[in-house]
Amino acid sequence: MALRVYNTLTRTKEEFKPREGNKVSIYVCGVTPYNYCHVGNARPYVVWDVIRRYLEYRGYDVFHVQNFTDVDDKIIARAAQEGKTPGEIADKYIAEYFADMDALGILRAHIYPRVTEHIDDIIEMVQGLIEKGYAYEVDGDVYYDVTRFAEYGKLSGRSLEEMRAGARVEVDEKKAHPMDFALWKRAKPGEIAWDSPWGKGRPGWHIECSVMSHKYLGDTFDFHGGGVDLIFPHHENEIAQTEAYTGKPFVRYWLHNGFVNFSGEKMAKSVGNVITIREACRQYSGMALRLALLSTHYRSPIDFDLEKLAAAQRGWERLQNAWEGMEQVLGRQGDLPLEKGKLSERARNLLDRAGEAETKFVEAMDDDFNTALAVGVLFDLTREINSFLREPLTTGEDKAALARAREAFRTIAAVLGLLPAAEKAAADSLEEELLQLIIDIRQEARKRKDFALADSIRERLGRLGIILEDTPQGVRYRRR
Repeated sequence: MALRVYNTLTRTKEEFKPREGNKVSIYVCGVTPYNYCHVGNARPYVVWDVIRRYLEYRGYDVFHVQNFTDVDDKIIARAAQEGKTPGEIADKYIAEYFADMDALGILRAHIYPRVTEHIDDIIEMVQGLIEKGYAYEVDGDVYYDVTRFAEYGKLSGRSLEEMRAGARVEVDEKKAHPMDFALWKRAKPGEIAWDSPWGKGRPGWHIECSVMSHKYLGDTFDFHGGGVDLIFPHHENEIAQTEAYTGKPFVRYWLHNGFVNFSGEKMAKSVGNVITIREACRQYSGMALRLALLSTHYRSPIDFDLEKLAAAQRGWERLQNAWEGMEQVLGRQGDLPLEKGKLSERARNLLDRAGEAETKFVEAMDDDFNTALAVGVLFDLTREINSFLREPLTTGEDKAALARAREAFRTIAAVLGLLPAAEKAAADSLEEELLQLIIDIRQEARKRKDFALADSIRERLGRLGIILEDTPQGVRYRRR
């Protein structure tokens, strides 16, 4: 089955074909680092993390670029409020961004360009647009002339007149057309600024992504992503700038994720209805938040609340328990020899369910990265595994079937970024060894019929958040 993606530009699902051989190029609009990230900010980065993981799983060589808008009105205002430089504010919140993304298990992009590192490149593109007749300068400001780009509006699907009638455009007598937008902004007194052919100033918002995507990915690249709120004006303006500058198609596939809504409104700092990632992670794990965000198709809006996050936490714990159950039975054994003629009915059933899970997972992800269905496949497999573990494993074939199911679980969970092993690997190995020693002591107490000591150990571990379960395969433990 071919991978099909919904392209905002064509408003249809299309078969994905890389521009160049087996290579896939991705540009995702990054944050403006002036505050802590909230749950709504997290969604596009979780989505694109899974898209990248899946493309790599399919064998593609992926190059992922994500920018930081490290000079902006909001950063300048925050710097004045805190008595710091804009650079200090940006550095602080970029570090906090990475801490939040680490909590969500998000892989690093291959490069994170910053606006302030590309001022010369921005000036060069703005100058090129002026020379080609697509931009004009007035009193130190440079504007893009939208009437010069015949296809303006092709991404949002609106005509220039419809945009003009429906948009709230700040009155600016210097503009030739109300929808013209700034490529370069003349510096205000006391603001951070750079020298340019038009005097001291700084870049407009839209030009930065055109410049940085062009610098690192070339004239045309495969995927561009961001939230639906970026379709207009940001991405529309990126197309106009870049295609006017290069004379070539800009992006082959535009993918946009839906809003995260809270109390019926888009979650946004300007509205004041935000839950930051770190606030959510004080009560629930980062993996629970990731699971909650992936349980809805990326193009659909999410109605977010803490009850859904609590349900996701319970789901994450089910995944952990299944993984730890398999690990405790199988240890570090890899694939085990399997003689199908000796399989019990339940072992054969588990093998069949594992194979079906991998097939259904690929079908879901090939259908426009449908993580909602993919997550469902993972939980169906988890249920089969837990059912299998409730009875003793009496033969080598039973263990071999479980090892095959573990591999299917590992594959699916790793692509979704929901593999419990990743979180477990971060734990202190000494802690794990000490826990196992305590469990062994409890087992020895039970053999001696010292049930008071055994029950005391179980109770005290429970107070520490370690739950012991006596199963046919022996003692299992899980963290509450």
